[in-house]
Amino acid sequence: MSGALAVYACCVVVLFFKMLAISCYQGYFRLRFLAFTNSEDAAVFKRLACPAELPQVTRAMQAWRNDLENIPMFLALGGLAVVMEAPVVITAWLSGLFTVARVSHTVTYLAGIQPWRTVSYGVGVVCLIGLAALVIESLATMP
Repeated sequence: MSGALAVYACCVVVLFFKMLAISCYQGYFRLRFLAFTNSEDAAVFKRLACPAELPQVTRAMQAWRNDLENIPMFLALGGLAVVMEAPVVITAWLSGLFTVARVSHTVTYLAGIQPWRTVSYGVGVVCLIGLAALVIESLATMP
């Protein structure tokens, strides 16, 4: 297994657990306050459905949506960089930095911390651009 593949695989697993944690975070607040917007969920606890989500749940949903805009691009570009045998060290660094940036983005999003949320987002986008450039470079140098 190449070093880039090993780093990429670790990053994918970390991002999976990060997204799972956001789901658990939402569930925790719904259960803690027994606040459910779906009537069938509320009925399990003999409650009425809430007209709106809790602020913590809404914030986590927004972080989740942001992940859905970015993580699939990483999965595709990082996977292509590994398969196309782009430079291992650069691929590994960009993958690791992207993962750290996404974890940081989630933490700062949930805590409402600016400007670090935007900085984390920007670092992740730069990493995606870097991975895209590696893929393009690999295509250009193919025989």
